[in-house]
Amino acid sequence: MLMRSSIPFVFYQIFIPQKAHNLSTRRKEITTMLTRYSPYIYAILRIIVGLSFLLHGTQKIFGIPSGKAPVPITSLIGIAGVLEVLCGLLVALGLWGSYAAFLASGEMAAAYFIAHASKGFLPIVNGGELAVLYCFIFLYMAAHGSGIWSVDAFLNKTGNQLSSPTQLRN
Repeated sequence: MLMRSSIPFVFYQIFIPQKAHNLSTRRKEITTMLTRYSPYIYAILRIIVGLSFLLHGTQKIFGIPSGKAPVPITSLIGIAGVLEVLCGLLVALGLWGSYAAFLASGEMAAAYFIAHASKGFLPIVNGGELAVLYCFIFLYMAAHGSGIWSVDAFLNKTGNQLSSPTQLRN
């Protein structure tokens, strides 16, 4: 039998049910916990995805952090790099996040069909899984808005700007 001291107490309380009839109660507790923290989890997702996208752009434009030679900005890959830097920064900051995420989603859809789709239909086969993931994550972010911990949320509090397209409908 597992001792309470052998694993963290939170893990013990949530994931190791004491009785079989408590399983549905545990599921409700987990759902309640995730619901309570979902705005914070979304904010962390937005920041991490935005910064990762920004790094893809700096890799193309400046050769940093990969050490590869930068590409000309006037090339198709260079234009993609500029979009990735701008959209990644805007998404990470949450400034015009919905619009930047929508533009980034479109860029990733175009990148998939231009660079990957000709190598095979499935993303796992043609190496386009990252483009597909970015595309749909950004599409979700475009629909959801910037959320908490964003410049849009701060500006919305001060009454200067709407933070998401969903507020336009309300």
